[in-house]
Amino acid sequence: MAKLGEDIIGTSGLSPFFKLENADEVSIDAPANRKGDALRTWVRSLSGFQKEALVRSAKTGNTWRLVSDEGPYLNGHDAAPCPLAFLSTGMVASYMNEILALADMQGVEIRKLKLIQDNYYTMKGSMPKRTMVGGAEPVELRVEIDCDLEGGALNTFLMNAVHASPLNGLMRGRLDSLFKLGKNGKELPTAKVPELDATLFPDPGNHFAKSSPVPDALALMEPIGPTPKKDVVLGTASAASSLAAEQDRRLNIGAVAVLREDGIKDIQQMQYSPYGTSFRFLSSEDGRAPDANTLISAGIGFCFMTQFGRFVSMLKLDLPDYRIVQDTHFSLGGASGGTGKAGEADPIETHVYLETGESDETAQEMLDISEQTCFLHAFCRTDLKTKLKVVKA
Repeated sequence: MAKLGEDIIGTSGLSPFFKLENADEVSIDAPANRKGDALRTWVRSLSGFQKEALVRSAKTGNTWRLVSDEGPYLNGHDAAPCPLAFLSTGMVASYMNEILALADMQGVEIRKLKLIQDNYYTMKGSMPKRTMVGGAEPVELRVEIDCDLEGGALNTFLMNAVHASPLNGLMRGRLDSLFKLGKNGKELPTAKVPELDATLFPDPGNHFAKSSPVPDALALMEPIGPTPKKDVVLGTASAASSLAAEQDRRLNIGAVAVLREDGIKDIQQMQYSPYGTSFRFLSSEDGRAPDANTLISAGIGFCFMTQFGRFVSMLKLDLPDYRIVQDTHFSLGGASGGTGKAGEADPIETHVYLETGESDETAQEMLDISEQTCFLHAFCRTDLKTKLKVVKA
């Protein structure tokens, strides 16, 4: 089946990930920092399912440019990682941050550490009948570790680190995301999704194109070949499988993280189902590579944007251009930020800008269905736990 759109990412000549040297000129700012870190994420559609994000953090002051694509399962070009890869890599990076910080606080020597994580999602229902719903399931984390702690003490230590992650705030309890909607420059009320009590932000338009990279020799992201195959119940692999009108499938995105000698986290993303290419990410909290909160925030924005593309392509609706501005608010890490508390987060706030010839009611439905089918907004509105398995290395 023909691929959707042009391969803009693959042919642009730009590095897929880079830190901006001119964020102020681009005019992306960070939200007011009300919990510990506040991130503003701009995302725009490039072509087909290819998307570009700019993410600015109030805590670090850094702004990163990231891109996402889809594989054959959505007739994509496979030129960059899928949206769910960003949440998985950001999550495992955050867990590693807290494990290492807690070990430092408690004087625990870690001689070897490897994290193997599996994230699971579901998609069920009929798109033509508007009953299709995205879901999220508990996370599985395998920690391979060599340290002096044993048994129950080691399990308690690692669970405390997991709960200390800022992402814990999006997982525990139920957080319903909030939205503002704009169509062709005009603000519309939302229909079904909760509306944010605020003024619609200015549309970032084409300000993305002003981005200029900081010179950097690091390859922050690169494909490393097909993902090793494993069985996934209700998994999918066939071309265009994610565009089927009726679905009952389970997605499995993995991440394997180790710490390099230079302190940068090396993370391999695993595309088990829908099956596809594995990409390597680098992550760091000191500005050498995208930090955990940046990867998480980009993943949520990318996933939400993908659902607009799926809905309009499956229903043959008019939506030539669309963008979002998304704000995420996280506490500092319980260990890495020294709070001694479980991680917290506020509901995600998203401003949506649609350029379409469809009616106002259809624009509202585009937003409703995109939220309804978004795996990562489901992740936020579902009470989730991380299932921990510990292996002494």
